Amino acid sequence: MLRLLLAIFIIVPAIEITLMIMLGHLIGGWTTFALILLSGFLGVYFAKREGQKVWAYARYEWSQGQLPAQHLLDGICIFLGGILLITPGFVTDIFGFLLVFPFTRPIFKVLLFTLIQKQIRSGRIGGFFRR
Repeated sequence: MLRLLLAIFIIVPAIEITLMIMLGHLIGGWTTFALILLSGFLGVYFAKREGQKVWAYARYEWSQGQLPAQHLLDGICIFLGGILLITPGFVTDIFGFLLVFPFTRPIFKVLLFTLIQKQIRSGRIGGFFRR
């Protein structure tokens, strides 16, 4: 896992910088800069809006005595998407928007749920009460 994170922290910025330089040569430096700012502001707006919706749905389910598990997964996806959207770069923005938008989020929710189940089965994630 540490090797994967190290690779991500080295490879993703290298790809982002390369794409920004290439796009800067293609459409101009100031236009590229404006696109980065625009995607950041739009990302924050959409993440905030979707986060508020999910929070309201989760609170409603909680008030009805139900566990809002699906909305918690939505919240995690929106949080991760928001982090990616405020990170400068176009690849991270694409993944950030995919995580934030409600019609593409279910794909990532399934992947996240599978990852959590795998971690629980392997014993890496445990509950407060053990038998």
